[in-house]
Amino acid sequence: MAIRTWTICDVARDEYLESLVVTPGKVGGRARGYRVSKRRLRGGLRDGVDLVEIDNGLLQVAIIPTRGMGIWEIRVGEFRIGWQAPVQGPVHPQFVPLFEPSGLGWLDGFDELLVRCGLESNGAPEFDEQGRLRYPLHGKIANIPAHRVELCVDGDAGRIQLSGAVDEVRLFFNKLRLTTLYQTEVGSRVLQVTDTVTNLSAEPGELELLYHINFGLPLLEPGSRVVVPVRRLAPRDAVAAAVVDSWDSYPPETPGIKEAVYFMQLHSDPTGQTVAVLHNSAGSRGVAIRFNVAELPYFTLWKNPQAAVDGYVTGLEPGVNFPNRRSFEKEKGRVVTLQPGQVRTFNLSIEVLLDEGQVRQAVAQVANLAAQGLAEICRDPLPEWSMI
Repeated sequence: MAIRTWTICDVARDEYLESLVVTPGKVGGRARGYRVSKRRLRGGLRDGVDLVEIDNGLLQVAIIPTRGMGIWEIRVGEFRIGWQAPVQGPVHPQFVPLFEPSGLGWLDGFDELLVRCGLESNGAPEFDEQGRLRYPLHGKIANIPAHRVELCVDGDAGRIQLSGAVDEVRLFFNKLRLTTLYQTEVGSRVLQVTDTVTNLSAEPGELELLYHINFGLPLLEPGSRVVVPVRRLAPRDAVAAAVVDSWDSYPPETPGIKEAVYFMQLHSDPTGQTVAVLHNSAGSRGVAIRFNVAELPYFTLWKNPQAAVDGYVTGLEPGVNFPNRRSFEKEKGRVVTLQPGQVRTFNLSIEVLLDEGQVRQAVAQVANLAAQGLAEICRDPLPEWSMI
């Protein structure tokens, strides 16, 4: 069988590849037209960041092991799927002051297409009674480098897999391991993501996890729409409530506008599968995010239509919880407890939609799920979902 594996990084064995290029000639088998490379970025805030680029012949996926195995961007030719943050990334974690007094230091490194928020906490910063920061914005996992990264290519099946392990551990606190597997096939429009979170401790641990999946220009534009099978929706706060009638569409870039956030539960098929779609104003390009509500029961929509230079972006965010302060989420029963050695698995996929037919098909899938019942649209924040 034409299957080859490369260890890109293994801290336990003191192994590390500075660079790597894999093409069909190095693997064998029938598959053609793909390329995988690994390099280390230099200069500026990206200095020292490892970047693995997977080209399956259609999708070019840039993955960042240094930043918790996040996805920086996906490209199809000149069509870039991601967003333009004010920072020039990907930013090395050494330059991200997570525990600065405001609790907002996480934003100094935020520019990925897909960034995980957690694992101990996510959501708004939380402070103790003396005003000291307890939990910073969106947690730590996105700013922890992977300690093991492995590439596996099956040249007969045309399957490319990249896996990585990231530990969020601390003496006297949580000891959780995130193991990520990215998988795609030659010529496919789909990137599959499988995460497992393992409690390494001999004591129970607690977990919050949210997938912050972010899109900007050119996919996001005035008139773009998000299409999801809403079962229940509520604005997070008064800002979002004031524009709840347009929750699913996007205005032009508007300097100084405040972000609007909506919390949701979605309809699914009998197996729990659901889908969220974002498409441009013409309906000619888009993305479909697929996940399972048994694994990720809550969905957050973040709309930030500021000027492009300030971050014109939206986030489609499935999670085990809503991104409120951790104590509020725990009070409402949305913080997961993992017993010693327990493993939780999370699956999602990103499908790129490249023409009107593909967009229509994905939107029709949403419509079929939504037909299970009426959408409950709440005009005001729900006390059980929002702390504001």
